[in-house]
Amino acid sequence: MEVILKEDVPKLGSRGDVVKVAEGYGRNYLLPKKLAIEATKANKAVIEQMKAASIRRTQRDKADAEALAAQLASVVISYTRRAGEHDQLFGSVTSGDLATELERKGYNIDRRKIQLTEPIKTTGEFKVPIRLFKDVTAQIRVEVHKEAEPEQ
Repeated sequence: MEVILKEDVPKLGSRGDVVKVAEGYGRNYLLPKKLAIEATKANKAVIEQMKAASIRRTQRDKADAEALAAQLASVVISYTRRAGEHDQLFGSVTSGDLATELERKGYNIDRRKIQLTEPIKTTGEFKVPIRLFKDVTAQIRVEVHKEAEPEQ
């Protein structure tokens, strides 16, 4: 069975591709979930229009992401946290913390786009990548300082 994909399907293809799939997979999964439509001449014409619109949308989104990346290049986020010996933090700085701070500065970025492999648990200066689009990644600088010890 030939179908035209309406959405990206992992290990099968991307939006607009014409692919051959098993009858059952197409009829019982792809078509009911509206991930694909049957490959007829009329549908192929519609898909060509969808591809053109998708390309224009992708170019616009990439341009927006590149502009945002240029703005984020100068962003510095600073935290002052309690720390113990060897500058180990009591707690950590997570991608959620970074997303909240970025939102406070006027950048609405989903925390899942922040590519922090593991939470920051020490003081210092870190470069944190943010994946804004397929090929567009911005770097922000994160500074974590030790909170001053109270005088006794």
